[in-house]
Amino acid sequence: MNQLIPLITGIIAIVIGSLLGYYARQSIAKRNYRTIEAKITKKISQAKAQSDQILEKAKKETDIRRDALFNTEKVLLKRENILDSKLSEFELTQKEFQEKVEKLRGIKETLEELKSQALKKLEIVSGLSSQKAKQELLENLEKEYEIEILERMRKLESEGQSRFEKRAKEILAQTIQKCAVSQAQEITTTSLTLPSEEIKGRIIGKEGRNIRTLEKLTGVELIVDETPEAVIISSFDPVRRQIAKKALEKLIADGRIQPARIEEKVKDAEAEINSQIKEAGEIAVYETGILGLDPKIVQLLGRLRFRTSYGQNVLLHSIEVAFLAEALASEIGADAAVCKRAGLLHDIGKAVDHQVEGSHCDIGIKILEKFQEEKEIISAMKSHHEEYPYESLEAIIVQVADQISGARPGARKDTLENYLKRLGDLENIALSFSGVEKAYAIQAGREIRVFVKPDQIDDLATKKLAQEIARRIQEELRYPGEIKVSVIRENRVVEYAK
Repeated sequence: MNQLIPLITGIIAIVIGSLLGYYARQSIAKRNYRTIEAKITKKISQAKAQSDQILEKAKKETDIRRDALFNTEKVLLKRENILDSKLSEFELTQKEFQEKVEKLRGIKETLEELKSQALKKLEIVSGLSSQKAKQELLENLEKEYEIEILERMRKLESEGQSRFEKRAKEILAQTIQKCAVSQAQEITTTSLTLPSEEIKGRIIGKEGRNIRTLEKLTGVELIVDETPEAVIISSFDPVRRQIAKKALEKLIADGRIQPARIEEKVKDAEAEINSQIKEAGEIAVYETGILGLDPKIVQLLGRLRFRTSYGQNVLLHSIEVAFLAEALASEIGADAAVCKRAGLLHDIGKAVDHQVEGSHCDIGIKILEKFQEEKEIISAMKSHHEEYPYESLEAIIVQVADQISGARPGARKDTLENYLKRLGDLENIALSFSGVEKAYAIQAGREIRVFVKPDQIDDLATKKLAQEIARRIQEELRYPGEIKVSVIRENRVVEYAK
C-alpha cells in the first residue's frame, strides 16, 4: 500500500505535467500563428498597395496613349479632308482641261475644213491643182535663184569640208595624246663583244670544230674577223640570233668551250629565250587588257619582241597601234574592242614571215583563221597596208593607227633621220640670213625661233625678215602642218655701279 501511493502520485504528476505542457505548447503555437498571420497580412497589404500603384500608373499611361491616338486621328481626319478637297479640285480642273481639248479639236477640224474649201476654190479659180501649182512655183523659184542656190551650196560644201578636217585633226590629236606607250628605237643585235682576243681562238676550236658545232645547233653564221674583241652573228631569224648570242655569253662566262658544253648551253639558251618570248606575249596581252587569245597566238606575239621594222620594235609598235586604234574608235563611235584587238594582232604575221612564203599580212590572216579569230577582227587587220579593200570603219581606223605609230618622229630609223635633218635645215635656213645671231628649232620642228642682232636689224626689218624666212621654208622644205617663225629682237643695256 505504501508502495502504490508514490506510484499513483507519480502518475498524477505525469498527467498534470503532460496537460501543462500541452497547454503551454498550444499557447506558444497560438502566439506564433498570430505572428505569422500578422506578417502575411502585412505583405498582403503591401502587395495590394503596389498593385494599386501599378494600376494607377497603367491607367495614366492608357489615358496618355488614348489622348495621343485621339490627336493622331484628328490629324489624319484633317489630312483626309484636305486630300478630298484637292482631289475634287483636280477632278474639276481635269474636266475643264478635257473640255478645252475637245473645243480645240473642234476648232482644228473646222480650220482644216475651211482650208480644204479654200484650196478647192483656189484650184477652181486658177485652173491648177495644188500639186501642180506647187511644182510650178518651185520651178520658177529655182530658175530665178539658180545662181544664188549654187553659190550657197558651194559655200556649205566648203564650210562642211573645213569643219570635217578640223574635227578629224582634233580627234587625231586627242588620240595621240591619250596614247603614252613606252617606245624606244631598237636595232637587232648582230655582234657580241668579247672580253679578250684570246676567246676568238677558243670559240673557233681545234680545226674549227667549236664554231661548226655552234653554227649547226643554232642555225646562224658566226663571223670571226679582224674586228677587235667582237664576233658577228649573222642570220635572217632574229630568234636564232638571240639564242646564239645567249649561248655564246654563257660559254664565255663558263670558260669551257667544247662541243658537249656548246650543246648544253644552246639548250639552256633556247629554254631561256622561249621563256622570254612567252613572258613578252603575256605582258603585251596584260598591258592591253585583251582576253581570250589562244596561247599559241600569245607565243607568236612574244616572238615580235625580237623583230624590228626600220629600227622600230614590232611588239611595242603593235601595243601602240592597239591603244591608238581603241582611242580613235572611242572618239568617232566605232567598235573600240574590235579595233584594239585587231591593232594588237595586225602584224602577227611578222613573227614567222621569214619561215612562211607570202606577205606578213597574208600570213597573219592565215594564222588568225587557223586559231578561229572572229571575222570582224580579221577584216579590221587585213587592210592596214591597203592590200585588201576596206570592209568596215574599224579597218580604216586600224590602218590610220598603224600609220600614226610608224610615222611619228623618232619611231623608225629612217623617219628619225629625216626628222633630224628637217630640224637642221630649218635652223640653217634661218642662220643663212645676215643679222641673225642664233636660231633654234623647237616644238618638234613646228616652230623656229630666231634671235637677231639689234644693232644690225631694226623693228621694220625684223618683220620683213620673218616673212623672208617663212617664204624660204615654204619653197625649200617639205613638212606636215605649218611652222611658226618667231623673230626676236632684244636690246639689253648693262651698267655696273661701283
